[in-house]
Amino acid sequence: MTAQQQPAPAPRVKGWCPGAHRPMMSGDGLLFRVRPFFGELSREQAFGLCDLAERFGNGMLDLTSRANLQIRGVAEVNQTALLEALDRLGVIDADPAVEKCRNILMPPDWSAGDATHALYCRVLETLPSLPDLPGKFGVTIDTASQPCLREGSADFRFEHSTSGALILRADGAPRGRAVTDDTAMDALRDMAQWFIGSGGFSAGRMARHLANCSLPTGWADVSPRSQVTTPQVGAAPGGTILGAPFGKIVCTDLRALLQNSQAMHLRPMLGRKLMVCDAQVTEAAGFVTTPSRLMDVHACPGAPYCPAASVKTAQLARALAPVTNGSLHVSGCEKGCAFPRAAATTFVGRGGTFDLVSEGQPWDEPCQRGLSPDTLMTMGERG
Repeated sequence: MTAQQQPAPAPRVKGWCPGAHRPMMSGDGLLFRVRPFFGELSREQAFGLCDLAERFGNGMLDLTSRANLQIRGVAEVNQTALLEALDRLGVIDADPAVEKCRNILMPPDWSAGDATHALYCRVLETLPSLPDLPGKFGVTIDTASQPCLREGSADFRFEHSTSGALILRADGAPRGRAVTDDTAMDALRDMAQWFIGSGGFSAGRMARHLANCSLPTGWADVSPRSQVTTPQVGAAPGGTILGAPFGKIVCTDLRALLQNSQAMHLRPMLGRKLMVCDAQVTEAAGFVTTPSRLMDVHACPGAPYCPAASVKTAQLARALAPVTNGSLHVSGCEKGCAFPRAAATTFVGRGGTFDLVSEGQPWDEPCQRGLSPDTLMTMGERG
């Protein structure tokens, strides 16, 4: 393959994720990200976030692809007041250094006191002792009844082996290192220190580092369980899984859901889904309650909410959903934040028009360029 034939590298994105102590400026104001402890919100916390999003933001919550929540559209003058309110609500760390690195994914079916819950507690205690890692680094604890977090963005993966034993797997490696409850945190520290010591910080993520570097002997010997299926919208053990198309949750809809279901806890999930714990929900305004094509569609906020975007996205994605097959991604720019990997069909905004990428990533070479939003909307309306 010649140099001219080499695929284009992924565009450069920010090396950190917004948090509460370090919000990110977007096209409509500051964006505050909330990482729920244990991957769960109490009823009171959910109501409280709705109140804060309406008071300081745009009246909506974003449910991100990494199972976090965001309040956006916050004026700079309100930054301190919102931070203090989030602290009182108990949804952020008091220490900015800890909050920065608390990127931990939990499965939706853990129970208080079980092994998954206990492992989360140990990881939380260990985070301050890890070396300084890139801002997007994260941990998955995929140790519940069935593995379901394989698609989640993370670098350290606690999983079960095919025999049911605990392992720690570096993202990008097909196999992991056997550990026990007693040795798991030492192994996590070892892996983090090896990553930094072997020059991984410049790579930014574990999988990228492993493309050019081998793990120490014995760290990739044990095969993990295979992910059988991804949790789907609908009734599920322990409650009901709902979908939030494009990750948008209107606060009035979330309040109504909590009031009508009487749910005491909510658990944000990968794929912009939400577990309503210990409640059966068959109807919920603003949410998808049965399997839907919309849950195969990805769209970032687009213009005018993101300064990198030159096109609107969500309306087009909704219109194109019924007339396309396979995964569909409408991206406001080539960074592809909503779905930074290959999709069957990807429309990428560029200078007010769209490029079409087939079976590829947003930064790949398009097969068509300069498609007008009006033309694409007309195609969606015909469907």
